[in-house]
Amino acid sequence: MKIWLDGKLVEQEEAKTSVFDHGTLYGDGIFEGIRFYNKRVFRLEDHMDRLYNCAHYLLLDIPYTQEELSNAVCETVAASGLNDGYIRLVVTRGVGNLGLNPFNCKRSCVFIIADKISLYDPDVYENGLALITSSVRRNRPDTVCPQVKSLNYLNNILAKMEAVRQGAAEALMLNDLGNVAECTGDNIFIVKDGTVFTPPVTDGCLDGITRRVVLEICRELQIPAQEKTMNRFTITCADECFLTGTAAECVPVTKLDGYQLGSGKIGPVTARILARFQELAQTTGTSC
Repeated sequence: MKIWLDGKLVEQEEAKTSVFDHGTLYGDGIFEGIRFYNKRVFRLEDHMDRLYNCAHYLLLDIPYTQEELSNAVCETVAASGLNDGYIRLVVTRGVGNLGLNPFNCKRSCVFIIADKISLYDPDVYENGLALITSSVRRNRPDTVCPQVKSLNYLNNILAKMEAVRQGAAEALMLNDLGNVAECTGDNIFIVKDGTVFTPPVTDGCLDGITRRVVLEICRELQIPAQEKTMNRFTITCADECFLTGTAAECVPVTKLDGYQLGSGKIGPVTARILARFQELAQTTGTSC
């Protein structure tokens, strides 16, 4: 496997970073998860815009232009030999000393991986996913901003651990007010009386790229959709529910904490959205 590391493609065994990198020492860095289908990168520009916005917020200098890094993504995809796969684009603060001060790091480190990924068993996409509600609350937006896709995922990992220990593949995360934020790696949507609802980013969820695509699909298919603050009660009373994320794509949900959601099967609105998403993913994107 070839890895793009700081400007060149190297073999996986040669793709090494320093133990003094602040990405390793402190989780100081950002990343993007990106999908490609039929050797076309899906929503590449949106992902790159978010990456550079996050870097700006963290005063993290990326030593490549957005165009150069987009070309590097395509170069990595081409070198992978895969038709479909997942891209992990990572920017770390770079090498510094053992102190916390990020301004001691002279140059950030950038690497890109193109590989396969599978978050859930294939039958989940047919039969639906069962969630638990995590006791781990989502970070407050005024502490660690959820709009920053940072390398520090400890908050989400703790919730994921809780789900796995309870025999579930995914966990619903609430914010400090007890309202729904997101799941450990996915945005959440429900359908109630024909309308699609999802929490606003101000409630602690990531402004997911797939989330944006779903809202666009709703407008295209003339399905009413809106952002709305929701709690656990709202989810348990939903007619339909599904999750979205770049790695997960679109995943139907049929249970929460043992409650059956709606019919307990993939609902008609969810099915329409999932079908249109797959069509867009397979037919659009940046060619590599």
